[in-house]
Amino acid sequence: MVIYLHGDLGVGKTTFVRALLHAMGYIGRVKSPTYTLLELYQAGGLHLCHFDLYRFHDADEWDDAGFRDEFDGRNVHLVEWPEKAQDLLPQADMEITIKILSTETMCNGRNIEVRAISQMGKECLETLQS
Repeated sequence: MVIYLHGDLGVGKTTFVRALLHAMGYIGRVKSPTYTLLELYQAGGLHLCHFDLYRFHDADEWDDAGFRDEFDGRNVHLVEWPEKAQDLLPQADMEITIKILSTETMCNGRNIEVRAISQMGKECLETLQS
């Protein structure tokens, strides 16, 4: 499964991944992959790959890093800044967009929009909603 995470810098994409992993039973430290580009985890019987592509300058860095090999159909992929890899990434099954609520409206917090794209994404979303 491939999940794209969209949102401005500092909006909480990594915090979202951290909460997801802990909800799945992961008890270790969840680090931001900003400098390592990829962190690997096992939780809930799944292998999860957390990518942060923010530091990419062009899409060729995706191929140069060898990340294509990680998309072997056996892992869950959470990708921050997927637009940095342009069309080299596999299509997302789900997209999550996080936005900070406007301080002008006196609302604190985040708005999270989840959009299922593939059939797998739709089934996952339906499971989460039930």
